[in-house]
Amino acid sequence: MLSIVEIEIIAKLAIAAILGMLVGLERELHHKPAGMRTHVLVCIGATLFAIISTSIKGDLVDTSRIASSVVLGIGFLGAGIIFKEADRVKGLTTAAELWVLAAIGLAVGIGFYFTAIATTTIVLLILVPGKIMEKNIKKRR
Repeated sequence: MLSIVEIEIIAKLAIAAILGMLVGLERELHHKPAGMRTHVLVCIGATLFAIISTSIKGDLVDTSRIASSVVLGIGFLGAGIIFKEADRVKGLTTAAELWVLAAIGLAVGIGFYFTAIATTTIVLLILVPGKIMEKNIKKRR
């Protein structure tokens, strides 16, 4: 039988998966470099790192080290998504999105559920209407 702690960990991972899926679905629908699965994995991974870092106990333990390493690691992943095509840079929004999703995952992992959900909502409110606004601006050029 699962303990309360194990149930809470599974719930955190499920919340992270749902939030990552919501943002990743928007990217997937627009055929962007990193799709839904990548977004879900980044969010779940960051959540698990946060769970692990907050579970480590001891006088000499600095739990912020794991979170800062997640931020650096996501930088590598984001750099692999960004590329230059002729006179345009592509993948920058997707890379930034993965960076935010890592933060959302860390928030879920430490128990900041409302903050994670609010951030996901804000990201989606930026992405969906933002794409429409960008298309309108490009048409006027």
